[in-house]
Amino acid sequence: MNLNATLIAQFVVFFILAGFTMKFVWPPLMNALDERAKKIADGLAAAERGKSDLAAAEKRAQAELTSAQEAGQKRIGDAEKRGQSIIDEAKKTAAEEAARIIATAKADADQQVTQVREALRDQVATLAVKGAEQILKREVNAAVHADLLNQLKAEL
Repeated sequence: MNLNATLIAQFVVFFILAGFTMKFVWPPLMNALDERAKKIADGLAAAERGKSDLAAAEKRAQAELTSAQEAGQKRIGDAEKRGQSIIDEAKKTAAEEAARIIATAKADADQQVTQVREALRDQVATLAVKGAEQILKREVNAAVHADLLNQLKAEL
């Protein structure tokens, strides 16, 4: 065999194989590699989006936590103010009630003192009449001498 014919046959077979490979084998391999590269790129982009979304979510969560803490502190402050006002109002009400009770007790005491004085005046008048009766050895008529007895009461 001739070296040139063998070489030409090898070139023909090589080009047929290269053509077959480029026509039928190479495009599916390239498509598979392109799809794989696209999936990897999409995955990396999704990871970046996930990181940025996570950072944004953490910022929102921190902002909401801060606002919730501020709202909680405000509510605590309002509750303390409301509690203090309730305590102050209760103290005021208690002081008013105490003053009313003291005034009522003083009025009752004054009334009792007046009643006791009146009773004492009546008793003193009766004793004075009995003493005068004893001294005069005669009976004094209370109905007849009512003006005199009333004047005696007034003087006592």
